[in-house]
This record gives sequence, structure tokens and C-alpha cells, in this order.
Amino acid sequence: MKKILITGGAGFIGSHVVRLFLKKYPNYEIVNLDKLTYAGNLENLKDVESNPNYSFVKGDIVDEKFVMNLFENTKFDGVVHLAAESHVDRSISNPTEFIKTNVMGTINLLNAARNSWGNDFDNKVFYHISTDEVYGSLGKEGFFLEETPYDPRSPYSSSKASSDHLVRAYFHTYGMPVKISNCSNNYGSHQFPEKLIPLMIHNIQQNKPLPVYGEGLNIRDWLWVNDHARAIDVVFHNGVLGETYNIGGNNEWTNIDLVKLLCQTMDKKLGRVEGESEKLITYVTDRAGHDMRYAIDASKIKRDLGWEPSITFEKGLEDTVDWYLNNSEWLDNVTSGEYQSYYNKQYK
Repeated sequence: MKKILITGGAGFIGSHVVRLFLKKYPNYEIVNLDKLTYAGNLENLKDVESNPNYSFVKGDIVDEKFVMNLFENTKFDGVVHLAAESHVDRSISNPTEFIKTNVMGTINLLNAARNSWGNDFDNKVFYHISTDEVYGSLGKEGFFLEETPYDPRSPYSSSKASSDHLVRAYFHTYGMPVKISNCSNNYGSHQFPEKLIPLMIHNIQQNKPLPVYGEGLNIRDWLWVNDHARAIDVVFHNGVLGETYNIGGNNEWTNIDLVKLLCQTMDKKLGRVEGESEKLITYVTDRAGHDMRYAIDASKIKRDLGWEPSITFEKGLEDTVDWYLNNSEWLDNVTSGEYQSYYNKQYK
């Protein structure tokens, strides 16, 4: 039985990957390593926690000794590395945490895997999941390609760029069997409500202001998280060692247009007068160094591995809204405590 370590498996994207792998590969033993910070939530995996092929380990990838011991005690055949500090705003207020987790955490995993595998890399994979933000900011035209030079603008994207370079360095220097993917903005169920879509859904429900940075004209490419999980599956199993794959939804929206679409959708779902929720839109001071546009060219993964998005954005967004409305208890549980104080500070 293959043993696969998924780091950050209690998080938003990670929980979807854990669920997919358990369902699709009954001959895999899945070990979920997560620190359970504010964005890691074992409630995300309630439906699979009793699966005999699943186990959870609480731990911090920054702890070098812990990571080394984990690899010594469990002989992993593959690593799907998703654990990361991922919110740009938090990286601006506390960049050191991002360097520790995203850079030092990645190097600890690389070293532990290399130590465990020795020179026997047959049927081994270290798959590092990253972000399109490492490429910087686009103008009105063009797309991020796998060959686009890195130009990170925030502490978050800089830390992810650093980890990408380290993973590639271990491929070129030590011959480690690595793969990398860079994805666009994800949306879907189980996302912590500091991110745009669940934040807006939650605030519309509560009739709270909808904070939009600057003029709301920043453009993002949106990818349904279930489609991202499918892409991770495809890259892990079929991607070429040493290669990078861009994963995007081919789905560009300005922030303000997206928020207005959410308002219209929520008005219908909540039985409100059309235009009622739009009155909640509140423009706030723009984020420092806010990148104007991200857009991914995902033609390589489509051409080489046969992956493409399975759902339209409108359908994915409606399903996402339905999930949050039908799982208000989950939302209430994660929006108490520390999240509340963070929220009040961020959008004052």
C-alpha cells in the first residue's frame, strides 16, 4: 500500500485533495499533517475521518526534528505539499511567519524526504503546490506562462517564490523527483472567510459592510477548488518530474464585478429585493502593493495531461453560495474568536 503525506490537509484546498485521494485510491494510505492554525479545520474532513486508510498527525513543518522523525517512522512514497501561510494581508502585517512556514517548512520537508529516500527515487514524488502570485502583476493583456519570470510583490508571494526555487534546486542538485504547480485564486466550500468570496457571503448574510479594496478594479482568475484538486491528482500521478504546471480557471473578474454578482445571487437566495445587498458595498483603503491583474495560461496542463475546468464559474459560484448557506454552523464556528479580532483590525 502506497503511503502519501499530504501537508496542510485540514485546510481549504488540502481537505479537498485528501477527500479525492481517499475516494479514488483505496490502495493508498493517506497521512494528513496539519498544524491546525486558524485556517486548518478538522471539521472539513468529518466525512472521511473514520476511513481506515486515513490518519491525521498534528505538527508544524517548521519543527525540523519533528519532520525528520515523521519521515523516519513512516516511509512515505509521495508528498503533496500544501501547508502554507497563504493570506497576503497577514503577510504584510507579519512577514516572518510566512518565511518560517513557507520557506523553512518546505526545506525541512525536502531534507526529510531526501534523507528518507536516500538515492532510491523510484516511484517517489515530492509535489509542491504554489501560487500564480509569484509571477507578479500583469497589465491589461497577456497571461502567466510556466516560463514567466518571477516578480513577487508581497511577503507572501516572495516566500512562495523562495520555496519554488528551493524545490527546483533540489531537483537539479540532488535529482529529487519533484513537481510544481502554480494555481490561480481558488473558491468553493470549506474556505476560511478571510478570503473574498466566503467573506462576502458571510457579511451579506449578516447585513454587514462588504469591504472592497481601492476601487475594486483588481482582476483575478478564479478556479473551483474541486477542479484544482483534480488537477493536483493529475499532476501528482502523470506530471513529468522537474516540470511546472500552471492551473487556472480561464475566468477573469474584477473584484467589484464579482462582489456585485455575489450580491445578486444572494438577494435571490435570501429572498431580498434585487439590489438590497449591493448597498452594503464599502470601499476601503487599498492593500499595500496590491497587484492589479492575475491571469493564468493553463494550456500546458490541458495539452500534456488532459486536464481542464469541469464547471462554469456561474455554476461553481452558485454551488458555493448554496454550500455556505446550508452549512451556517461551520461558518459560525470558524468566525468566532481570533478571526473576529483579526477581521476588526483588518477592515477598520
